[in-house]
Amino acid sequence: MKKTIRIGTRDSELALWQANNVRTQLEALGHATELIAVKSQGDLNLDTPLYELGITGIFTKTLDHAMLNGIVDIAVHSMKDVPTALPIGIVQKAVLERATSLDILVTKEKTFNVDNPCTIATGSLRRRAQWLHRYPHHYIVGLRGNVNSRLRKIEESNWQGAIFAKAGLERINLLPDHYTDLDWMVPAPAQGAMVVVTRENDTFSSEAISRINHRNSEISTYVERDFLRVLEGGCTAPIGAIATIKNNTIHLKGVLFSPNGVTKLEVDKSISLDNYMSLGKQCALEILGNGGKKLMQQIKDEVK
Repeated sequence: MKKTIRIGTRDSELALWQANNVRTQLEALGHATELIAVKSQGDLNLDTPLYELGITGIFTKTLDHAMLNGIVDIAVHSMKDVPTALPIGIVQKAVLERATSLDILVTKEKTFNVDNPCTIATGSLRRRAQWLHRYPHHYIVGLRGNVNSRLRKIEESNWQGAIFAKAGLERINLLPDHYTDLDWMVPAPAQGAMVVVTRENDTFSSEAISRINHRNSEISTYVERDFLRVLEGGCTAPIGAIATIKNNTIHLKGVLFSPNGVTKLEVDKSISLDNYMSLGKQCALEILGNGGKKLMQQIKDEVK
């Protein structure tokens, strides 16, 4: 009898789309699969901004437990939701080819004048800080929920707009008529990428998943997440990073902001692709040495 790979996923429309994408690829390789959907704590508590919950891996912990307890064999995640340190016994085995990493501003009206006082919604500390850095005269409100409910809240509110990851809206065909690409906003590390993890001792699932790995996406997200790992130190902070590969060179742009957007620390660095594993750490150490260490301590003190 053919072994069935049980795919764990959150039960939102976007998460199910991502899990079905992996399912399709695995079945094309001849594997039998089954989807198992669960709710995470991040899906159940929608009243508090994520950065105030103070929980690492709020969208992934439930699936981690299910995997370690043998309920599912693999889990599919939006990679930006995954902690930089995976639980003991769980390993990353595939990063799928990355979609766009852009953030977008979704607006109620076709025209939008940023010079006017505006109310913009986001549940992301990174987006909040970057928006206030650029538009300090605007007001930011929190926004949580799945993609569908967040889009609905825009229509029901008096906000001028809300910030979303473009990839998520494109994947489930919900990209609205009125939106603007925020090409100046540095995305979350690994934004637009999907990752598949499994148990360390599950040789069958590991070999199956490894066949759908996209090497360049794996490399760029590794660099971005290593930048995040070195900077973060277990503290939620407004951090953005984007790595791009061209020919035999990889370039990283990384930023760290104060939560109110007033302070911005930035690094841009290129290196040979052969040495990519050191780039994220190099850039993070440069930020820390140029005021980042003091800023991160201030952010940690504010959280206490």
